[in-house]
Amino acid sequence: MAHQSLYRIHRPATFADVIGQEQVTKPLEEAAKAKKIGHAYLFAGSRGLGKTSVARIFASAIGCTENDLYEVDAASNNSVEDIRTLTEGVYTLPFQSPYKVYILDEVHMLSKGAWNAFLKTLEEPPAYAVFILATTELEKVPETVQSRCQVFEFKKPTRAVLAKMTMAVASKEGYTLAPDAAELIALLAEGSYRDALSVLQKVFASVPWDRPSKYEPVLSREAVEAATGAPRREQVHALISALAAGER
Repeated sequence: MAHQSLYRIHRPATFADVIGQEQVTKPLEEAAKAKKIGHAYLFAGSRGLGKTSVARIFASAIGCTENDLYEVDAASNNSVEDIRTLTEGVYTLPFQSPYKVYILDEVHMLSKGAWNAFLKTLEEPPAYAVFILATTELEKVPETVQSRCQVFEFKKPTRAVLAKMTMAVASKEGYTLAPDAAELIALLAEGSYRDALSVLQKVFASVPWDRPSKYEPVLSREAVEAATGAPRREQVHALISALAAGER
């Protein structure tokens, strides 16, 4: 059986679980509590920041169950016909929830015709419909669409935040991650929670399975270098020293 990815296992399930995106989670949490629900939201930010996870959390917070939650990959469902099929379904009542929530990921990939077909529904949806659009390229989303949405921008986490997260996840998985190893993973992740956990999973996979059951392996920076092919610290220091000395 294939192992589930760390990103899915440790995906945030509540607003409190979301790390470093308070500028997004706080307003959404308050809106859900006050039942002041907008009909369209636009989540923008680079990949691996938790846009889809937060969309699912918000859907749950406003009472939407799995039966009334629809996730659409706009990168592969980007034609006029795809959007027409989606909008026709919007007008059927929810199965068991107060809202039907549509999460459209990579929404900037919609064609111009698809945007035009979607615009009227986005402007005047049924009272029970909520759209959450997610994009990694906000500048490609038409202004006419942005103006009809509440826009939330996700920020890249600092390396310190990513390092702390990877150490916490490693501990939950039964490992001890050395601080300098966590710092290297954070560097390799380039501001993405998902990429940090993907790197961590590679490191886990490099650890031999024939360990005593009570053994808690300490994952060193060298283990991360070996698992990922990252330059060894000694090589980096040598290069920096050479550059500082003006060597060619």
